[in-house]
Parts: sequence; C-alpha cells; structure tokens
Amino acid sequence: MKVPVQPSVNIGVVGHVDHGKTALVHRLTGEKTDRHSEEIRRGISIRLGYADAAFYRCPTCEPPRNYGTSETCKACGAKAEFTRAVSFVDSPGHETLMATMLSGAAIMNGALLVIAANEPCPQPQTKEHLTALNIIGVEKVVVVQNKIDIVDEAGARKSYDEIEQFVKGTVAEGAPVIPISAHHDVNVDALLAQIEETIPSPVFDDKKPPKMFVARSFDVNQPGIPPEKIAGGVLGGSLMQGKLKLKDEIEIAPGRHVTAGGKSTWENLTSEIDTLHSGGMPRKEVRPGGLVAIRTGLDPALTKADSLVGRVVGHPGSVPQMVMRLAVETHLLDRVVGVAEELKVDGIKTSEPLMLSVGTALTVGVVTSARGDTAEMNLKIPVVAEAGQRVAISRRIGGKWRLIGHGVAK
Repeated sequence: MKVPVQPSVNIGVVGHVDHGKTALVHRLTGEKTDRHSEEIRRGISIRLGYADAAFYRCPTCEPPRNYGTSETCKACGAKAEFTRAVSFVDSPGHETLMATMLSGAAIMNGALLVIAANEPCPQPQTKEHLTALNIIGVEKVVVVQNKIDIVDEAGARKSYDEIEQFVKGTVAEGAPVIPISAHHDVNVDALLAQIEETIPSPVFDDKKPPKMFVARSFDVNQPGIPPEKIAGGVLGGSLMQGKLKLKDEIEIAPGRHVTAGGKSTWENLTSEIDTLHSGGMPRKEVRPGGLVAIRTGLDPALTKADSLVGRVVGHPGSVPQMVMRLAVETHLLDRVVGVAEELKVDGIKTSEPLMLSVGTALTVGVVTSARGDTAEMNLKIPVVAEAGQRVAISRRIGGKWRLIGHGVAK
C-alpha cells in the first residue's frame, strides 16, 4: 500500500502460530506479508513480514465506525481525513522461529498481541511472545481476540476471561481486548480506533547521528539481468534516530567476514544511498518512524537472503563499535516460557552457549565468566552493542532456543 507520508510508528503483530496474525495484517494493509516461496507452500510466516497502512477518520460518523484505512468512509461514503501512516511488523509464531520474532521486537514501538478465540489461552508462543515484549521494553499493547466468527457467545466470553487472567502481572495487564474477525472484517474499525488511542507515534530525536537497525536485506535483481542494469543491494529496517538523505555516505557494522594473510577478521562496509523508500513511496529523506528501505551501491551478493540482518547503519565514523566480547548484567526468568511444561531457569554457567538478541542482531555467546548477576561472553559473530542496551538471552533446551531472560550490556 502506498501511503502519503512516511509512516511514523512500527507496530508489531505477535502471537502463537495460526492465530491469524498475517490475515489481520492483510485486512489492515491489503498486502500479504508471506512472500517467500516456503512461506506460501507451508502457509506460515517464516521471515519478518512488513506492510504499511494509512489510517483515516471520518468527520461525520461516530467512533469507532469513523475509523478506516481508506479515503472513503465505509459507513457513510463521505471523504475521510488522513490521520497517520503506520508500519506493521508481522512476526512468525512458530516455536522454532522465536529468534526472528526477537529481531522484529527490537524495532517495535507497540504491538498487537493476537489470540485466537477458538483455542485455550495461553498457547506456548502466546506466552513466549508476550514475555519477549516485556524483555525488549515494548509497553504499548492492544490484545486482539481474533476468530470470534467461529465460536459462540459463551465460547467468546470464556476466551475473554482466559485472556484477562493470562495478562495479569505482564506488560499487557490492563491492555484493551478487542474482539474481531479479521477474515470477515468484523469490528476492525474498533481495533483501529483502539490502536490510535493506545499506541501513539513516538517522538524521536532526528538531530542525533543516524542509527538504523537492519531487519531485512535483499537482492532485487531478476536472474539473467544484463550487468549494466544490476541494482545495488537493499537494506530494510528502521531508523532509530537521526535522518538519512539520498546520496549520503553510510557505514554498515559489522560488515563482512574476511580472511587475509592467514588472519580472520571483520570489516565494516561503506556505500552511498542510491534510493530511499518508505510507505511504498520514494523519499528524498527519511526520519525515525516506520520501516524504510535503502538501495545501496553494494554488490547485491552481500545483501541477498537477509545476509546483513542485524547490522547497524549510520554515517561513517558515527556507528558504535562492533564487539567480539560482551559483558551483561543478567535478569533471568523464574521459568522457561514457550514449552508445555515450564521448567525452572537455572543460573548461567561458564562455557555454556547462549543465544543473544542485540537490536535486530542474533549471535551465540560462549560464557567465559559467570559471577553473580554478571556474565561475560565471547561472541561467535560480532554485534554492535552500546552500554545500557537490552539483550534478550535464550538457552538451548530440548533442541530449541528458549527465552530465559534478558541482560543489560555493560
């Protein structure tokens, strides 16, 4: 969907697999976020999905019927007024894809927690995703009780009571619960009205040096294209501060792994911004808010298949330094979430591997020292991490990475 201005907020769409997250995004934006061939074949989200929507409000109708995503009011046919543009980040709900969800959470300003009314609440990844929002610091939440069209009134009330009980003591306690049917477009206007009230567009400082978290990277060239028409690699993500303009020089950290003279190291990449896009439109300049795409002068082989996800982009010399060692102050959960039987979280041990989510980056750290609430780790892949930054911590349990807590980078 093309929107008239750059989106001003990123809203995550999270929850258990097959609860209707992608269908909801399609209803709100008109776009299907499952674009990868494997996603289409399996019918589930595998990578982070993204889509934009423009919100409109009819000056004539009463709320919530006056909210929609079209210039024409669906209720009365009058011309509606544009309110703002929004970017949606659709996170996969399958248990094996939790790492991808954590990458997406790093750029969310608020979230829709989607819970199907026809299943008991909570399901394992419903709980895991809500815990992740709390760990990353996403506090603006609207609970979407989806699929009310396939339960009776008693079933819908039972589901609602389960949701209210489930969110007690979490970041979603007190959050509005909106019953909808994304498939049949029922009560979606009420959801839009609640999003407008609960998840405001954040105020960013665009005078700081630009810092963009990369959540996707692409090669947009078709096979067989003539060499003279090859377009440079594309980086997609969200600008967290500052602003970027066409023809700006940029630095990407960490860049790529190189071996020279028998030594292995990492070097940053530099390029120039060839094009900027947000909200489905070309832009001369982008500021924080929403999702943006940068076409660079990089060899597209460097950006294909999300190979630069987790990188940080800024002006040369302003990007924080990448690190191969990381010390964090740890805050562990009492119980492992995301599994049927919640296990006690044991303390971190020396030599154990942990998966760390730092911004949109994922890396494995091997613990070299675990003393009290501090853990020091050698990283398999370097990351850009600043003092005070939150880091999600996962442990290998039963063959899968499970969220066990968070840390604060020292």
